[in-house]
Amino acid sequence: MTAIDPRITVGVDGSAGSTAAVAWAAKIASLRHLELRIVHGLQLSGLYYGGGLPGAGAEALFDALVADGEKIVADARAVAASIDENLVVTSGLPNEPPVPMLLEESRHARMLVVGRTGAGGFTGMLIGGTAATVAAHAHCPVAVVRGREGATVVPGSGPVVVGVDGSANSEQALAVAFEEASLRGAPLAALHAWNDVTYEDTRGTARILTQPDTLVADAERLLGQRLAGWQEKYPDVEVRRVLVQGRPRHALLDAAAEAQLVVVGSRGRGGFTGMLLGSTSQALVQHAACPVLVVRPERKG
Repeated sequence: MTAIDPRITVGVDGSAGSTAAVAWAAKIASLRHLELRIVHGLQLSGLYYGGGLPGAGAEALFDALVADGEKIVADARAVAASIDENLVVTSGLPNEPPVPMLLEESRHARMLVVGRTGAGGFTGMLIGGTAATVAAHAHCPVAVVRGREGATVVPGSGPVVVGVDGSANSEQALAVAFEEASLRGAPLAALHAWNDVTYEDTRGTARILTQPDTLVADAERLLGQRLAGWQEKYPDVEVRRVLVQGRPRHALLDAAAEAQLVVVGSRGRGGFTGMLLGSTSQALVQHAACPVLVVRPERKG
């Protein structure tokens, strides 16, 4: 397994969303006593067509974009310093589009942090589905910093919620969630959602399952098995077992309304082979009312 540097990396673009992401990332880095790395992709190549802009025009545009990027990074560093003036902060200003830049940064980070939205335009860091794309392909856990509807402050209280479905990726998410809850001094809500409807084939033929009492008992057993050992490892963490009849994405979105963090695996038991970001994690990245930490399966080699 490739060694990673002890740092938290955050992507910035000058938007309100990225400013919130910097503040959140700085708190995490301070809590963990890690370096914070701030990166902004200039993406200059996207501004050139054919042979590019001629002479002095291209040079002036280049200088303006570099100056703008330097200001964005300087402002982000000021935000980080306001959280912890002793925090070790480094920065980078590569000439790369946001997605490949962030994916490369994820190879060397303990956690990659991005905001919920970007500034838009050519230099927008998180325009469109960039957050979901990064969460799907990154080499480390990815935090997408989100907040309550209409609020400017990211929630800092409430439980850490983790989705548990029995998959290997869910087990990795559970390990991360216990660590996060312990570091924050927060309770951990381990949520398992089950459904009495299954789908028989790729055309989506529905079948109602019988014996609901058996389904509930199976759900309780699965959750108990997955939590076994973790409570002994983290005796300081108050664990709340949450069983919900319904779809996982709906249950986790509801839980996010009272949480300070939701932790999920990038794919669950129901994901299709080859799918990099499942429907549940995708829904949380786009709609959760608190930060979402997406844990990717560990890569071999």
